Amino acid sequence: MKLLKPLVLLVTAITINVNAQSSRPDKLYSSNGFGFSIPVGKTADYYGPKFSTTLGLNIGLGNGGLFLYPKLSLHAYQFNQLVADEGYTYKVQKGRSTTYLLNVALGYRKIVDKWAFYGFAGAGGGFILTPQASVNAATFEVNMKNKTNAMAIAEAGGGVEYNLGALNLFTEVSYMHGFRDIQNEKFNSVPISIGIKPNLSKLFKKR
Repeated sequence: MKLLKPLVLLVTAITINVNAQSSRPDKLYSSNGFGFSIPVGKTADYYGPKFSTTLGLNIGLGNGGLFLYPKLSLHAYQFNQLVADEGYTYKVQKGRSTTYLLNVALGYRKIVDKWAFYGFAGAGGGFILTPQASVNAATFEVNMKNKTNAMAIAEAGGGVEYNLGALNLFTEVSYMHGFRDIQNEKFNSVPISIGIKPNLSKLFKKR
């Protein structure tokens, strides 16, 4: 996570330089979304949806509709533990689990008047934090800590945008699959978000 900020800044700096050499109107957007990530399949046995956010960039490639889409998913879930972790006796109920997952996808956008339709697919990884609880009966204290679960992911989805000039309103739906287990089951969810995409191309355009 410490490397994420300089990586994003580096990608942005490179893109700004490329953007100055292109007339493409959607060369660089930031993406700021909020909504819910809905667990599906057996993941719903131990997860429930809570408020989530996403942060990303849409980086135009060439003069067509292709774009690069790095996205950080900061999803939250209600956590109802089915199996106690090794070394712990108690199972957490109605706890909070959070994700820090970076996906880098390749997408394609089709612009029709003020509307745009896009799809994307990619992969990445990061961490999912799940709570653990231990009880000290002598002091009547419950001690909480987080277990860090490293996770590789694949994500594919699509969205719709509406142009308001300097920014786009968007809604997006995707399917996210994790390649490691949480509570002895694979992690699967359907993030649904709405938000804004400021057109950074206009901010950095040479006059």
